[in-house]
Amino acid sequence: MLKRHKPGFWNVVVEPAESAVLQGGRAGAHRIEGIGIGRTPPRWEPALVDEILSVSTNDAEAMARRLAREEGLFAGTSSGANVVAAIRVAQRLGAGAKVVTLMVDSGLKYVSTGLFANA
Repeated sequence: MLKRHKPGFWNVVVEPAESAVLQGGRAGAHRIEGIGIGRTPPRWEPALVDEILSVSTNDAEAMARRLAREEGLFAGTSSGANVVAAIRVAQRLGAGAKVVTLMVDSGLKYVSTGLFANA
């Protein structure tokens, strides 16, 4: 829908570096819940995607902790991965660019894990 209303819209998909299947890599174990299912998703439409970025589990976890500690945003690792990718895109595009990402998970399910133990 966004491309229909804004033709210059650039759509970036994020996947775990340890399981970069969409980029032709091998499926692998990772701790970024909600993304990287180890195969091409059933409703995958590559024509709608302009770029695929991979983010390591460690970077996604570090960003989730940073978001909680510095921004007051209690989100999980998939949101951490999205923000890491958004920052990379923003750095590449430079000043004045508009970059938007979604954070669609909560950190609540991670409380019992070690993710926020030292945040």
